[in-house]
Amino acid sequence: MTFQKTDFVVINYSAKVKETNEVFDTTYEDVAKKEHLHKEGEIHEPKLVVVGEGWVLKALDDSLTTMELNKPSTVEISPEKGFGQRDPEKVKRVPLRQLLAKEINPVIGARIEYQGKMASVRAIGAGRVLLDYNPPLAGKTLVYEVTISKKIESNEEKIAALIHRRIPPVEEKQFTITIQEKTLTIDMPEVAFYIEGIQIAKRGIAMDIQKFIPDLTETKFVEAFKAEPKAAPATPAPIEPATTPTSPSPAPEQSPEPETKAPPT
Repeated sequence: MTFQKTDFVVINYSAKVKETNEVFDTTYEDVAKKEHLHKEGEIHEPKLVVVGEGWVLKALDDSLTTMELNKPSTVEISPEKGFGQRDPEKVKRVPLRQLLAKEINPVIGARIEYQGKMASVRAIGAGRVLLDYNPPLAGKTLVYEVTISKKIESNEEKIAALIHRRIPPVEEKQFTITIQEKTLTIDMPEVAFYIEGIQIAKRGIAMDIQKFIPDLTETKFVEAFKAEPKAAPATPAPIEPATTPTSPSPAPEQSPEPETKAPPT
């Protein structure tokens, strides 16, 4: 089986820096925990990729068309095809007081946002902070160990995968998908109502549907609050009437026997 652009595939991978063997990204939860990549609220699971859409690095994206289903592949990506070479001009020294004034407390190795750009803190000393605005993986050769575990064919599965990509904390099976002519209706589970950024996620899902499944011209989201079923009132047990103890009936009074007189002598 070969893969082409616009194919929906599910991939598993671990990615490391060739020079140091340091793992910097993975879809495997056990690997993430072992390599101290796991963060609270972050989900490590197989990744949906639409081939050719740039959802992964271009060099990795391009290589997907040469892979086989369920066959592990190794993709090596040079700095030029990855995050570029390091630029010394992007390393700046900044007075520590300027960062503290903006309530930024720099720590070596941390990523901070300063003047609208992300930077890595490389050094602190003599009242100055060395900030590196290069991407953390700039100048690195990257190695991806990749397996395409599935190709998604049906529209229903594609829709479910697109929903999960935008709302990963909620399991796919909790959404109910109905297709009627050119209208798609997505019944949202209540657990999804309160997820931060849910309205943006819904907009993204609708745009994905329009792009990848153009036959569906309308997408509806249904959010229904269902009342909890009320428990039936317990039926009280019948009360048995109290039994009044019966006093023994008094013995009937007997008439005294007549006195017998002796006959006269």
